[in-house]
Amino acid sequence: MMDLPFLKLAAAASVIALLFVVYLMRFVLKHPQGTPQMAELSRLIQQGATAFLRREYTYVASLVVLIVLFFIVVGVVKPELALGWKTGLTFALGAVASTSAGFLGMYIATRANARTAAAAASGGVRPALAVALGGGAVMGMGVVGIALLGLVFVFWLFGRGESGPAIVNGYAMGASLVALFARSGGGIFTKGADMGADLVGKVEAGIPEDDPRNPAVIADNVGDNVGDVAGLGADLLESYVESIIASLAIASVIVTTGGSGYVIGFPFMLATTGIIASILGICYIKFFPGKNPQSSLMMGTYISAVATIIFVGVYAWRFGSDFMLSDVTYAWYGPLLAAVIGILTGGIVGFVSEYFTSAKYGPVKGLAQRCETGAATAVVEGLAVGMQSTAIPVLFMALAIVLSYMSCGVYGVALAALGMLATTGMVVAVDSYGPIADNAGGIAEMAGLDPKVREITDHLDAVGNTTAAIGKGFAIGSAAFAAVGLLSAYILAITHVRGEVFVLNLAEPHILAGVLVGAMLPFFFSSMLFRAVGNCADTMILEVRRQFAEIPGLKEGKEGVKPDSTKCVDIATRGAIRGMLLPGMMALLTPLAAGFVMGAEGLAGVLVGAIATGVLLGIQTANSGGAMDNAKKYIEEGHFGGKNSEAHKAAVVGDTVGDPLKDTVGPSINILIKLMCVIALVLAPLFA
Repeated sequence: MMDLPFLKLAAAASVIALLFVVYLMRFVLKHPQGTPQMAELSRLIQQGATAFLRREYTYVASLVVLIVLFFIVVGVVKPELALGWKTGLTFALGAVASTSAGFLGMYIATRANARTAAAAASGGVRPALAVALGGGAVMGMGVVGIALLGLVFVFWLFGRGESGPAIVNGYAMGASLVALFARSGGGIFTKGADMGADLVGKVEAGIPEDDPRNPAVIADNVGDNVGDVAGLGADLLESYVESIIASLAIASVIVTTGGSGYVIGFPFMLATTGIIASILGICYIKFFPGKNPQSSLMMGTYISAVATIIFVGVYAWRFGSDFMLSDVTYAWYGPLLAAVIGILTGGIVGFVSEYFTSAKYGPVKGLAQRCETGAATAVVEGLAVGMQSTAIPVLFMALAIVLSYMSCGVYGVALAALGMLATTGMVVAVDSYGPIADNAGGIAEMAGLDPKVREITDHLDAVGNTTAAIGKGFAIGSAAFAAVGLLSAYILAITHVRGEVFVLNLAEPHILAGVLVGAMLPFFFSSMLFRAVGNCADTMILEVRRQFAEIPGLKEGKEGVKPDSTKCVDIATRGAIRGMLLPGMMALLTPLAAGFVMGAEGLAGVLVGAIATGVLLGIQTANSGGAMDNAKKYIEEGHFGGKNSEAHKAAVVGDTVGDPLKDTVGPSINILIKLMCVIALVLAPLFA
């Protein structure tokens, strides 16, 4: 298989991405960490993040081993199903790839935080942006480099032959499983710590955010890394891999019916050109920074998107050929149109997320004004903003699904998802830079730096909240497309096994029952995550109150008196581990149970219901939380009374409600629907 040019080019692009990661790491690590106190604070955050990830991935590794053994047993009992040790191996490789991306992102982010604060202190906005973006770009390019290189490897090993696609699908399942636990566990950790720090420190004690007297501050900063960086990396790696896998699964059907190898090569080439385009976008921001950080980041994103369209367009024009799917002939430019539709739709979804979460626009300003009348109205308006924000993205995604289907059938829908995520390297870079800037602000506050340094990092953090909302919009939008693509691949897989067309008839009671069950799952899943965050926050709040009450001089800031931050990190770790297990097992076992109890048709109904409600709930929660967060920051800039005003206190409560919405529930839902779809695809032979 390695004699195929597209596979060689994809491998080369992966290596280039990883070499670029090495360059970026050296760039970040050569910067000074600032004062000894700043270096010590960064070290504490590093230790807490590393300890949490090791404990979390120890639990996940045990589950991975059990699933690998399951595949081995199935291979022995039913060797004709192609679900043996090879699928188990690709599953394990996918899990390793996702884990590696998480550790890589955590490693650099916990070392870029103090360096960003030091750069802000010595040089201002531009040097701080360069360091923070460098750390984020390590995460972004590491995700695409690791993901694509691993996929090339498993495709080279097992991609040939009739059972090849089914085996390769295991890679996506492994990445998806780890991503769900990383995102949900990290989200519970970070929001449990954040709520504890804010509600006791800012609301009850009246001390500033990230004040060194607050024992939950270090845990909060650790949470930024394990949730918003390590969890983000695993999340987007999974989205990226599954969008490619969905395209390849459908392309393999085209090839077996006499289609051109062009359809196999196109997903790899789209990913390859996206990597090169992402590098161009990152280099633009690095070497041509503007005065406005958000404008620079957005311009880099636009450059990456346009470059991807140009590069993949040249490839399609030069090597494209017509092909047939389901007795319909599609032109060579069909895949290109589908990819462009995905890229443009991703931009629209991202812009809508920016509009509803950025303080530049009316929704957030209106939400900030509502905070003057109290916390209740702030929360109500924040929820309303998120609900309103679902309309335009869903309408455009629905239109894009129809248009991409017209371009080249279900293959086009899968390629639209990949088009959205082709520039994942760039999207993750501008997304994960935000938590680094947030950490830098915390370190600046705890180290007692000039307040102007905190103003710089807060500005970068506010921009990061908007870029994070855009990144979440990309992730949720692509999740909808990828899930539809995976569902289509599942239907084609059932059709192939049965030798007859697999039709979903909603008049059938077990299919309609499946739709209702699937529609319920995102809400039930979200409730478990909310409750886990609440339980973790409860324990954290009691511990912070205890330390303020029992440690003499702590609340007053007496010199030499320090809080016990280690205790709070441990509380958040235990709360996250406990809270992530049940939702994760539900996501893993539901497709298996539905497939055996309700059959292939009933499982398809479950997937349809979960996709329909999951996409809407994901957009709403992400944008509600982002709007509440930036409304608080807008007030802190001096509007509607500024810090410590009644409006600010209400906004803090609203932000506390919004945080688990945008950082725990929203990002986890898109993984839930894709994990269930990819499990159904991998296990389709069992249910057919």
